Amino acid sequence: MTISETTSVLIIGGGPCGLMLANELGRRGIDIVLVDEKSGTAFNPQANATQARSMEHYRRLGFASEIREAGLPADYPTDVAYFTRYTGFELARFQLPSSGKATEIIKGLSGSWSAAELPHRVSQKYVEHVLRRQAEKLPGVSVNYGWRLIDFSEQVGGVTARLERVSDGQRRVIRSAFLVGADGPRSLVRQSLGISYGGVTGIQRDFMGGRMLAVYVRAPQFYEAVPHPKAWMYNCFNRDRRAFMASVNGLDEFAFHTQLRPGENEAVITQKEAQAAFQRACGTAVDCEVLSFLTWTAGHALVAERMQRGRVVLAGDAAHLFTPTGGLGYNTAIEDAVNLGWKLASIIKGASPAALLDSYAAERGPVAVRNTNYARGFADSLGRFEAVPEIEDDTAAGREARRAAGVYLEGHARAEFNIPGITFGGRYDGSPIIVPDGSTPPPDDANIYVPSGCPGGRAPHGWLENGSSLYDLFGFEWTLLVFADDVPGVDNFRRAAWNLGADLKIVRAPKALRDLYEADIALIRPDQIVAWRGNGKLPIDAEGILGAALGHVAQRVLRSMNG
Repeated sequence: MTISETTSVLIIGGGPCGLMLANELGRRGIDIVLVDEKSGTAFNPQANATQARSMEHYRRLGFASEIREAGLPADYPTDVAYFTRYTGFELARFQLPSSGKATEIIKGLSGSWSAAELPHRVSQKYVEHVLRRQAEKLPGVSVNYGWRLIDFSEQVGGVTARLERVSDGQRRVIRSAFLVGADGPRSLVRQSLGISYGGVTGIQRDFMGGRMLAVYVRAPQFYEAVPHPKAWMYNCFNRDRRAFMASVNGLDEFAFHTQLRPGENEAVITQKEAQAAFQRACGTAVDCEVLSFLTWTAGHALVAERMQRGRVVLAGDAAHLFTPTGGLGYNTAIEDAVNLGWKLASIIKGASPAALLDSYAAERGPVAVRNTNYARGFADSLGRFEAVPEIEDDTAAGREARRAAGVYLEGHARAEFNIPGITFGGRYDGSPIIVPDGSTPPPDDANIYVPSGCPGGRAPHGWLENGSSLYDLFGFEWTLLVFADDVPGVDNFRRAAWNLGADLKIVRAPKALRDLYEADIALIRPDQIVAWRGNGKLPIDAEGILGAALGHVAQRVLRSMNG
């Protein structure tokens, strides 16, 4: 694809974050150029868990069903299981529904799991395929793998970048209104800005703390060799070879990760040794083919000290780096793209001032710190719990060791893999574009989510009588939910949206859902966050409220707007 000389947004990085941002901007008619030095989307499985909130965003964009069709078959169980070795003793199992079952039960769930979508176990490689395919359908979106960033400079009103084609060294100069660095943990964009990570790194643990070996393996006889029910996540727990392994396609492909032990030199690891590591965790010589292998480091909980400078913004792993417990890195990156996408589009279209971009770091920075801390806690829980020497013995002591380990590991699994509070509970309290009403947000708890209309959090979800999701009624941009009759402020919001150049959809929501929001009327942002709520009987300064949410006026002007 030909790279134009100018574009509105230049995205560096074609992983999930960059591709999601391309979709968010392209859907809004914003022209973008995306470049990535890789030859294409991921070959290795990488992340393996798409959280429910990410699935809700894929639903909003219209391709959640395509994501669900990728990865594990609809009837494949998504259990998390722990074994001494995969063909050895089973220690614990946290049962979770298959993708097909999830679609059957979702409308009967409430409370913490009141959602439009449930989590899906799908490899990042498949997600990237869908995101790329969807982005390339959009007019004005130019996706270019095999190109890398050389350098960039910011001028008044834009950014000039030099790009190079990897295959032959051909160079291009491109000017954009904004540049987004979604170029991973070694981000050239972040380094060029002189921005460092803050947080902790180099954490050492018995597991998930140190150098790790990742092996992408094909093993057609694995399920025949393992005398246990199928699982999505296979954990190996012993003194010799600790590992976790995700089922990639439910047939014969697996993403195997093990921590290198003292004396194992990563510089000389061969394909044969990678195969042996997998077989050692299996407990028998399961026939396999190593498709790829590499090493990586576990033990990070890092967030960039700044996420923006002028017209250059950081997102995804360029802005935060996780130990992958909880599956939070990829999903945090998706929400970075969602948050950033509508804001860049609003600025470029003239509905918001450039200062709106300041709210990106104000909102996403604290969430990144929160989520990296949760991931670190899960890694500590798993990695600092060590197997005793007798755990594999067929003795009374061995049986007791397995019983005790099973109790602990089942509790850990419930803590790490049942996380609606993390998934739905990230909030933007204190953001300059959230209009508070003086109410207290619900407590932040990893395993409990309390739906709340308190401004700054995810809009509470509900199912309608016709079986559709409340979210399906939302506009793609701004939504005004009206739960009561004859609310005088509705026309005010319609006029305000016209005056401010905002796309607002007014939705007459069922009165039965009013208790979810505890308000007669609520303003929902494009990212499905409650920007403001109010009582229709009070005077409503609609232009002031919507203007604040669009970044036009300071929050302090509106602190007493709700009486």
